[in-house]
Amino acid sequence: VNPQSITYHAASRTLELCYADGVDSLLPAELLRVYSPSAEVRGHSESERKLQTGKKHIAIDSMESIGNYALRIVFSDGHDTGIYS
Repeated sequence: VNPQSITYHAASRTLELCYADGVDSLLPAELLRVYSPSAEVRGHSESERKLQTGKKHIAIDSMESIGNYALRIVFSDGHDTGIYS
């Protein structure tokens, strides 16, 4: 299920996803950055996974739709890999 709208709230550094059934999700930028789906963060195996620290004040600089199913996020620390779906 795709959200009807995606809004970034810079003051609170949260990404808001709104769905047709009235459910809204608020995702902090810190959470999205720490749990990035990128190979850089997740590694190619469990042993390669890297703990992300020092991301408390991270912000989202920009977002780009990838097709009709995903989002590419550029964070204030320059991290821009990983596709969020």
